[in-house]
Amino acid sequence: MIATFHHRDFDLRSLRRLKTEQGAVVSCVVPTLNEAATIGRVLGALRRSPLVDELVVVDSGSDDATRELAAAAGAAVHLAGAIRPDLGPARGKGENLWKALFVTRGDIVVYIDGDLRNAHPRFVTGLVGPLLTRPDLLYVKAFYERAGGGGRVTELLARPLLRAFFPELAGLHQPLAGEYAARRRVLEQLPFPVGYSVETTHLIDFLRLFGAAALAQTDLDRRVHRTRALAELGSMSDGILRSVLRRLPPGTLPVPPHTDDEIERPPAGRVNGAAARAE
Repeated sequence: MIATFHHRDFDLRSLRRLKTEQGAVVSCVVPTLNEAATIGRVLGALRRSPLVDELVVVDSGSDDATRELAAAAGAAVHLAGAIRPDLGPARGKGENLWKALFVTRGDIVVYIDGDLRNAHPRFVTGLVGPLLTRPDLLYVKAFYERAGGGGRVTELLARPLLRAFFPELAGLHQPLAGEYAARRRVLEQLPFPVGYSVETTHLIDFLRLFGAAALAQTDLDRRVHRTRALAELGSMSDGILRSVLRRLPPGTLPVPPHTDDEIERPPAGRVNGAAARAE
């Protein structure tokens, strides 16, 4: 049974006390590509959370003003390709999330998408709350009501796949949610596909390493974000399907070859120079 919370379950004053007692450091990471329309408001909301110690943007190479606006909003801004260039080139959302582990210091890492139109400090409260109050929990996913429906890839592909092949994860409402938090020591043990399949594969790999009892989800009420074109969703779905098939027992179903979007970065903890836990 996956532990389920609502963001209102957590009292901010109590969380701040627990964070101090535990000596926890919280890094909030926003992956971006051409998010000039929203990045300022997203970072402004995250900065209002007293739980955030470090606010970092990792950018894929935006050709708009994303990086400039992020810096003006007070974030530390990094170009993904400039982080550990010795590890070779790759581009995608998962690459940004993985590279963030080399430039952050928190022992709790929160990931928040850069295209949110209703970012709020409650997102941090709801995701960090379970990790501060429950030492047995290691990874927390968001779920929410989507403005205008949405969630097409989630309902038509991701959840049916998980129900069929990984039923322990069937209780997750939104496995593809881009808002989640985890302990650094967990993230450093997970491989990161460089593309959009990173959220799905994280859950499967986490399940195998730590079990569903260490996984939680929090209701953040409502999420408003950019609606993606159907063609873009098709490409995203293809990558997710291929990545899940490669994690099935050998011989279960034919496994298609990798594409560039499905290159997987190794666990950061195995890479020389990965950030250590903040002391």
